[in-house]
Amino acid sequence: MQILVVDDEASIRELLSFNLKKNGYSVETAADGREALAKAAGMDLVLLDIMLPEVDGLEVCRRLKADPQTSGIPIIMLTAKAEEIDRVLGLELGADDYVVKPFSMRELLARVKAVLRRFAKDSQNEKGREETLKIGGLRLDFSSYQAWLHDEPIALTPKEYELLKLLVTNPGRAFTRDELLERIWGYEYYGDTRTVDVHIRHLRAKLKGDENISKAIETVRGIGYRFARRTA
Repeated sequence: MQILVVDDEASIRELLSFNLKKNGYSVETAADGREALAKAAGMDLVLLDIMLPEVDGLEVCRRLKADPQTSGIPIIMLTAKAEEIDRVLGLELGADDYVVKPFSMRELLARVKAVLRRFAKDSQNEKGREETLKIGGLRLDFSSYQAWLHDEPIALTPKEYELLKLLVTNPGRAFTRDELLERIWGYEYYGDTRTVDVHIRHLRAKLKGDENISKAIETVRGIGYRFARRTA
């Protein structure tokens, strides 16, 4: 497994590199956002600091998740900022986990293992599935992370895509907000669950071209959400 460590502080890069290598990972490093974007392709995981020169970490995250070549690479954000707005913004842009400095190395390594394990499991599950899924006017391509509504491409963020995919591949099943956070973001999110509601609202808006599909994303009062297949 190859991990890219992105931090503008040399001491942090050295500390993370040493401990990751000691645990069997191959490590590349980058000191700024431009270098991170140049080195990210082919990595199995990116540890990404938010406060970076050249291009900040949030913008790096956005670009990596928007690029089909790197969109499937999991990202763990590292930051000295603990404010909720920074945490939510990082997750909205597609980050898969979030660790606030100072952190224990044991905690960070546990997060790295958990994210890599989840992505490996998802990849294994995909091998036994069809490459595409069509429900009414909605079509999802699992290999390219793309979606279409009546043959028109839908501009979904990585998290919106994953949320939609989870719901439509489990029709009729109700997911709690906490479960959706854990399944989509890959860990238990210790904030409020408004980010799920925001993503659901965005999904419904982007699917409004087909009322059957948008209304099939149902709110289950007091629980969360489910996809009720209403189309032929």
